[in-house]
Amino acid sequence: MTASSSDRRAFLSLMGLGTLGIGLSACGRQADAAERFPVAMSDAAWRQKLGPAAYNVLRHDGTERPYSIPLNDAHRSGIFACKGCAQPVFSSKTKFESGTGWPSFWAPLPRAGETRSDRSLMLERVEVHCSRCGGHLGHVFDDGPKPTGKRYCMNGVAMTFRAA
Repeated sequence: MTASSSDRRAFLSLMGLGTLGIGLSACGRQADAAERFPVAMSDAAWRQKLGPAAYNVLRHDGTERPYSIPLNDAHRSGIFACKGCAQPVFSSKTKFESGTGWPSFWAPLPRAGETRSDRSLMLERVEVHCSRCGGHLGHVFDDGPKPTGKRYCMNGVAMTFRAA
């Protein structure tokens, strides 16, 4: 890892800590009501199904504290799925240690995620959402490993893991 990529990851981790306050206060925006997804529920049903932390991340674009979720250290073979609808979104084959404190992958499973622009922190990032329920999973950056060069930096609280 070069000094500049190390500095960038440290900056991104600090940015994540800053967004924690925003996310925990539920100031994040809810999934656009105009969007339609195959799995849809009322806000009350999502809240009951997910619990406070996953609800905040998946339904209000929140962020968990880095290094706070056991899925960051999950190294067994298996599938990571959206906690909102159980759609498989990442294979453990694409997981790598990014040093950011969030589970990171270099590619999602086919058609598992959708992306859109996020300008919530006065800088442009790319959000990753589940294509089945619209739940916010995390962000994708252009500083990942080969073969894609992408780093899908996901919130572990937004996913479940099923060992293969």
